[in-house]
Amino acid sequence: MDHSPADVPLGMVEVVSEFVSQAPHPRLRRFVEGYTGYRSAGMAPGAHAGLPSRALTFIVAFDDPLDVEHGSGDHRSRSRYWAMLGGLHTSPAVVRHDGRQHGVQLRISPSGARALFGLPASALAHEVVPLDAVAPHVTAELVDRLSAAPTWSQRWAVLDDVLLEAIVETEQPPPEVAAAWETLVSTHGTVGISELAASVGWNRRTLSARFKEAVGLSPKSMARVMRFERAQRLLRLPSRPSLAAVAHACGYADQAHMTRDWVEFAGSAPTVWLADETVPIVQDVGDAPLSP
Repeated sequence: MDHSPADVPLGMVEVVSEFVSQAPHPRLRRFVEGYTGYRSAGMAPGAHAGLPSRALTFIVAFDDPLDVEHGSGDHRSRSRYWAMLGGLHTSPAVVRHDGRQHGVQLRISPSGARALFGLPASALAHEVVPLDAVAPHVTAELVDRLSAAPTWSQRWAVLDDVLLEAIVETEQPPPEVAAAWETLVSTHGTVGISELAASVGWNRRTLSARFKEAVGLSPKSMARVMRFERAQRLLRLPSRPSLAAVAHACGYADQAHMTRDWVEFAGSAPTVWLADETVPIVQDVGDAPLSP
């Protein structure tokens, strides 16, 4: 009699935790930070938080579809996806699994949303959508070819091939928005918004409106996300600094300030999150800059 992993006692199943990364073709690096392949098996069924970040999330799943719950309040929804694109967000998504996960994830810049999918990142803010809803011209080919490729290196070649063909010339955000984005990235979100607006020659209200129109989040929200993103990377380091040291390094007023943001973005305090996230997750893919 055959057994699925869910039918077999956990101790009898081989435990697999595989993460493989690759830089995309040079022409794609402005739009895609990197390719990450993941495969895990033999784990206890559970869930982890899909955390806010400065990148849109693009995932193609193998073997089993992704089970994702996202949104907040009355707008909370849960769906399953073989291929999905998630916009910038400020509340945690919940990804449930039965002990197995297998697929590829890409971190897409806001300008990548325009170049690869023909729409501004703001159109996807706080949303998770099936990939074929925004890119029907590439979804079937991409999913079929990725699923058929037997090795990670062949999957990277498929991604390069399909995404290079998908690039279209579209109107980019104003240079002031691009400059503000780069400053937020270079300062890890610690720059003041009034100072940021002055640096690009706009007033604060104009910057906030034009930035949100292009990216989907206000500069203030994006700065908070970037501080949080840096904090959670620091807390994943093997040498793990103290919470107070991380709060200081990331520009929070104090540890309590960091904890308040953490509860909003991760759904729990840092100490609780650290206890829950005991294994690497798909989202652990580095800290390279992304273009707006």
